[in-house]
Amino acid sequence: MTLKLKYLIYLIFCCLVVGVVLSHRVQTVHRQQAIQEAQRAKQMTQKTKQAAHATSTAAVGAMRQPINWRKSSETKPYPNLAAAKHLWVKVQLKQNRTYVYDGKKLIYTMYCTGGKYRTDPKTGEQKSMTPTGTYHIEDQRGDSFYNSELQEGAKYYVSWKNHGTYLFHSVPTSSGGKINTKEAAKLGKTQGSHGCVRLSVPDARWFSKTVPVGTKVVITN
Repeated sequence: MTLKLKYLIYLIFCCLVVGVVLSHRVQTVHRQQAIQEAQRAKQMTQKTKQAAHATSTAAVGAMRQPINWRKSSETKPYPNLAAAKHLWVKVQLKQNRTYVYDGKKLIYTMYCTGGKYRTDPKTGEQKSMTPTGTYHIEDQRGDSFYNSELQEGAKYYVSWKNHGTYLFHSVPTSSGGKINTKEAAKLGKTQGSHGCVRLSVPDARWFSKTVPVGTKVVITN
C-alpha cells in the first residue's frame, strides 16, 4: 500500500471519527435543550396553576373548617356590598350554601340551612319548605325576633318574601334569645328550618345590616 493511499485512509477515518463525535455532541445538546424546554414548560404550568389558585383564593376566600355557627363562613373579611355594581344572592338548598355575587363574580360564600324536605301529597316529590324561585330583599329587618307559634326565634334578620314570612336570619334561638345549639349544629350540613334561610350569627349580622333592599335573591334546590 502506497503512502498516499495510507494517508487517504487515515484522513477518511479521522473524518468519520470527527463526524461521530460531532453527531453525538449535537444529539446531546438537543437532548439537553429538550429537557430544559420540558422543565421550563412544567415550571410555567405550575406557576399558572399557582396564580390561578391564588386568584381563586383571593376572590372566594377559604371556607372555615370545621363549620362554626359562632364565626364567619369564610376566613377572609366580609366584602363591601356597597361597592358591588351588580349584587345578587343565590341559595342552593341541597348544598346548604348561600352565594353572594357581583355580576358573575362570586364575592362571598356562606354556610346555611334551608327548609326541611317533605313529601308533596299530590306529586310524591320531595319539596323544601323554602320556596324556590326569584325574589328580592324587602325592607323588613332587625336584630332579633321570636315566633311564639313556632316557639323559635333568631338574631339579625332580613326579609326576602311575603314581608317577614321568609327571612335570612341567624341559627335559631329560644324565647330568651339563647342559641338552640342542636339546630345550630345543622348549619351547612343539612336542612332544618320552617322555610327561612339560617346563617351563622356573624354572617347573619353582616348580611342583614348591609344587603340593600331590592337585591335579587335566587333560591334553587
